[in-house]
Amino acid sequence: MSPGVAPGGGLKAALDGGRFAVTAELGPPRGADPDAVARTAAHLRGWVDAANVTDNQGARVRMSSLGAAVLAQRHGVSPVMQLTCRDRNRMALQADLLAAGALGIPHVLLLTGDHPRLGDHPEAKPVFDLDGVQLTWLARTMRDDGVLLSGQKLTVSPQWMIGSVENPFAPPLAIRAERLSKKVAAGAEFAQTQYVFDLGVFGQWMSCLRDMGITQQCAVLAGVGPIRSLRMLEFLRSGVPGVNIPSAVEHRLRSVPSDRVGEEGMRLCAETIQQLQEIPGVAGVHVMAFGFEHGVPEILERAGLARRANADAHSVATGSGHAD
Repeated sequence: MSPGVAPGGGLKAALDGGRFAVTAELGPPRGADPDAVARTAAHLRGWVDAANVTDNQGARVRMSSLGAAVLAQRHGVSPVMQLTCRDRNRMALQADLLAAGALGIPHVLLLTGDHPRLGDHPEAKPVFDLDGVQLTWLARTMRDDGVLLSGQKLTVSPQWMIGSVENPFAPPLAIRAERLSKKVAAGAEFAQTQYVFDLGVFGQWMSCLRDMGITQQCAVLAGVGPIRSLRMLEFLRSGVPGVNIPSAVEHRLRSVPSDRVGEEGMRLCAETIQQLQEIPGVAGVHVMAFGFEHGVPEILERAGLARRANADAHSVATGSGHAD
């Protein structure tokens, strides 16, 4: 087990303590360079409770989420290991979940995954033996009942916290709360959402979750991120399904000089985090800043979120310091 972050720490500790939690993305490198993970972890360490280590995000080949999660933990960042059904059958999924438990990975985020045709190996054969809800149920059964899908008993059960994802903005909106309720019934203990730019629609979704009692069973982490250019704005508007950018947000970003869009996007992101803290049932935020991880501390600082109290302890435990 890595000495950097003990199981049960990180995100789980923040949620159990009633603190407004913060997670972020940590994308593994397209190569076998362990220092690339260390450099990204250095930007996030001390500012987030945990970091999502993505699993061939966008159906593009990267270092495995399991390997990168172990490296992130060595450098003082509590990992959330993503695991998708796209590339693995039920045997491989269970094997990776057991390995994550043995290696002390404290959180797993389970999802169906993008189809290979959307990525850099469109000719790859998709697996999808299970979907994200079935995988969530399987993981809970392994942990809580100590059995495999075959019914065979485990010698030692893994002890990670189980997470899922949800998009409050994908049509039809009327079923989005119900979709999350199914994932919670399957075993999800926290859920991270798609980017939140439309606080009105998001607030209605949260109201439905509260009425259903979901927020008492599952910690909702609202997805946020800075729009750093007009090109990124266009991509989010047209290239990312389920992202809803209100006209007021678009007008705000288009009303500043092009060289100031990044700054305005940072300001907007920080303001969004502040507003999300006022919505009952929101347990935290998930910051998506792909390729801009070094900007995450500034966003959080602007939003009034303090550096995590255990930051220095992690650096001492891992021997990583702040220079890497």
